[in-house]
Parts: sequence; structure tokens; C-alpha cells
Amino acid sequence: MTERPKPGFETRAIHAGARPDAATGARSTPIYQTTSYVFDDADHAASLFNLQSFGYIYSRITNPTVAVLEERVASLEGGRAAIAAASGHAAQFLAFFTLLEPGDSFVAAPNLYGGSVTQFAKSFPKLGWHCRFADPNDVEAVDRALGADGKAIFVESLANPGGVVVDLEPLAPLARARRVPLIVDNTLASPYLCNPIDWGADIVIHSATKFLGGHGNALAGVVVESGRFDWFASGRFPAMTQPDPAYHGLTFAETFGDFGFTMRARAVALRDFGPALAPMNAFLVLQGIETLPLRMARHCENALAVASHLERHPKVAWVSYAGLPSSRYHALARKYLPKGAGAVFTFGLKGGFDAGVSVVEAVELFSHLANVGDTRSLIIHPASTTHRQLTDEQRTAAGAGNDAVRLSIGLETAADLIADLDQALARG
Repeated sequence: MTERPKPGFETRAIHAGARPDAATGARSTPIYQTTSYVFDDADHAASLFNLQSFGYIYSRITNPTVAVLEERVASLEGGRAAIAAASGHAAQFLAFFTLLEPGDSFVAAPNLYGGSVTQFAKSFPKLGWHCRFADPNDVEAVDRALGADGKAIFVESLANPGGVVVDLEPLAPLARARRVPLIVDNTLASPYLCNPIDWGADIVIHSATKFLGGHGNALAGVVVESGRFDWFASGRFPAMTQPDPAYHGLTFAETFGDFGFTMRARAVALRDFGPALAPMNAFLVLQGIETLPLRMARHCENALAVASHLERHPKVAWVSYAGLPSSRYHALARKYLPKGAGAVFTFGLKGGFDAGVSVVEAVELFSHLANVGDTRSLIIHPASTTHRQLTDEQRTAAGAGNDAVRLSIGLETAADLIADLDQALARG
């Protein structure tokens, strides 16, 4: 019998993980707004609590609406399994708690969302986890930063806000040689533009609040496991390879194999810390994902038009958008993001900090707020908002210097967006 081909991306964006509701025939995934679930009998309950069978216990850990979202994002990313959380930051926490022990370290790119830099550099050390920052496009620098004790490499495929495209391909063999997982935040690219697992990533993280949801109405995060990482190879991941006393000595990597990481993140980290995704938010993100391919194509088309215009504007000093031929990351964008270089980028104003503040206060169609990935176009001055907690050096390293303005280009008519920026720049 001829094997059926894998469904296309657009088909999976609509159907993966979902099926008509068995009880009612409802075609859209229902919102299972319940805290808990009735057990068949005592043996059924014991089997669920012992992780001997799969099912629903309590919505902090598992929920049918959330489960559809997890399966859908795993399918779109080409992963083995996924776990959803209340936000992108919560997803990062679940991933690192599952990987690290007190005293452990990892390496991260400096070109990250400002909140991630703060989480890694300020909050994680209070848990005994230490981050070293290194340029991800300098593999030797990453190798040096790993040292003898580094246990993971973390990068953003398309950095927020600087528009840096990371060369993933050389990082994957380094991670394999050092027997550490390569973790890629794929939020800004979305799985429509880039699939990091195809380039060797072991774990993919999303703030589903952004392009996956796409409408600025729901917080969510997702961690996707590739299923390819060998947890036993180094002997350095005891949470995965040693018996867990909370589950009668069960060993997650041995018992669950290629989805053991997801199971431990759910059965231990999500269970004990509780950053559960609300069913309503899971439903909203699912609705957004159904149109992800259409939206991302328009986002990229509009972003290129706006970036090209700003590059020629007399008050603009520079534009950092990998879709422009002038970008130092243009070749990498064509390699990793052939459908488009995303919708978030920065540009610098010749008037510096004050000019940046003036522009965000003068726009009329753009919304001045701290988010990206909305259908609406958004604008922010990172140095005075999202990255203000960082030092000048950290802001510069993250591509969010004092003169930088970040745009998240939406789905409006491109000419209207250009006209709004022109009038705002004229006032400055």
C-alpha cells in the first residue's frame, strides 16, 4: 500500500490535533472550561496518577482544549510532543526547570527579547541557574562560553527586536558534540517561516501570544520537543535519567522515550509550579493558527514595503530588517526564512532617544504598546520601555539602542502604514 503523504502546512494548521467532538459533533474545538474530570473507578484514577495511562486528571496539568493546541503546534514544528503554558516566559521556565539543577549553567544569545535577558540574567540566578551570553553566529564563542559545565544553548531564530537571523546549522553539530540540547525560540518567525527542528534544534519555544495567536487577545506559551535528544549520552541530566521518587521510581527518558522531556515538564514542572494555560486562551490561539499561513504572508509583504520606504527616509539612520538586500543577515534570511523575513524589525532615528519618543507619540494608525505579532501594526521605543531595565551595553547588544524604534507590521494597507510613519517622522 502506498503511504499517504504528510498533509500540507495549511491543512495541519486547521486540522492537526482536532476532530469533531464525540459527544455533540461540534466541529470547532470546544472550550472545556472545567477544573477536573470524573474517573471511571479507583483503578483508572490510580493508573492516571501513576502515569501508566493517558487521560485527564486536573486542568492544571491536562485539558482537552489545551491538548489540541499542543498537538497542533507540535505538528507544525515537526516535533514529537509539546506542552503549553500560560505565557512564553512560563514556557521558558518549564523548559529550563526540566533541564537544569542548582549550580548549572547554559549559554544564550545576547540578541534576545529584553524580558528573556532579564529572566536569564537576574531571576534565574536566584534559582541557582546561570547564563553566559555569546554571539550565536560565532560558533567558537558559543563553544568557549559553554565551558565544561554548560548544559544548553538558547537562541532566537529571528531575534526580537534587532532582526538578527541566527545561523542554526553550525550550532546543531556543536550542541551534538557537547551533548547539550539546542533550544530555539521561534516566536517571531513562526513555524510557517522557519522550522528549527529541521536545522537540528532539540527544543523549540513559542510565545504563542504573538504570531500563533495573532490577534493580541490571549497569552500563551508552548514548548515543543523534537524527540531526538539522547538524555543518557552525557550523564548530566538526572531529572530525565534517574528514578523520580514522586512517581515510584519512574525514569522519564526510559519510560517515555522520545517524548520523555515533555512528560517530565508536564508531570513535574507544570504540576508543581502551575503556570497552566487557560482553556479559553488555548481556544483563541487555535483560532489564530488556522489563518497563520495567510497572515504571515501578508505580514511579510507589508513589512518589506515599510522597511524599504524607511531605508530611503532622510530622518532614518538605519533599518535592521533581514528582508532588505542591504541587511547583513539577508543571505541567512533567504536560507532559513525563504517565505519572508518576518514582520518585526527596528530602525534608528538620526535624532536619537528623543526622536524615538517623539515618533511613538505622534503615530495615529500604529498602536504604541508592548507586544508584537498582532493583526494591527504596533510601535514601541525599546530603550524607554521593554529594554529600559537593561544597561546601555545590553541594549546595544540586543539591537535596542537609544535611537531604535521597533515596529510590528500588521495586516493593514501598506500605503496607510507608510503615510502614518511619514507624518510622525515629519513632526519630530
